Amino acid sequence: MLKDHAKIMQAFAAAGEIVGRKKLQKMIYIAKKVDFPFQERFQFHFYGPYSEELTLRVEELCNMGFLNEVKEKKGGYMQYRYSLTDEGMEFLNMNLVELPALEDCLTDMNSQNARFLELVSTVLFFDDLEVEEVKEKIFTLKSKQKYTEDEIKQAYEYIEALKGKVVPV
Repeated sequence: MLKDHAKIMQAFAAAGEIVGRKKLQKMIYIAKKVDFPFQERFQFHFYGPYSEELTLRVEELCNMGFLNEVKEKKGGYMQYRYSLTDEGMEFLNMNLVELPALEDCLTDMNSQNARFLELVSTVLFFDDLEVEEVKEKIFTLKSKQKYTEDEIKQAYEYIEALKGKVVPV
């Protein structure tokens, strides 16, 4: 059980502070899709791929004192900031999870905005379809986001760049 928790904690150790639940969900999903061994199952949801398992795991890590969650009122909604606690770092040092290149990938993803990560994760969710079909899905399912052809092209390029960083195990 705690092996999967340790992988999530390793993600926080690699990325540093992650601001936003949506961003966290997208980062873990993208990491999983580019071949990092995250076990959480994802379904397509309003903002793209979402994992209830990941939400529960993060909640458990907060309850165990391994993750720090700070809620901030931002306009009309709550924003969440997550970071590893000292206790979490101690636990992680005793239960080291080897994930080569994870830090490089997650640091890169953490520097992107949530809107772009939502697009990237949506492209990856439909990766069994042809590019034109993926575009059609995005323009239909994500019409409110008003993604452009150029942004979709950038998402595909970004996915390839991330895959290039992953070290085969």
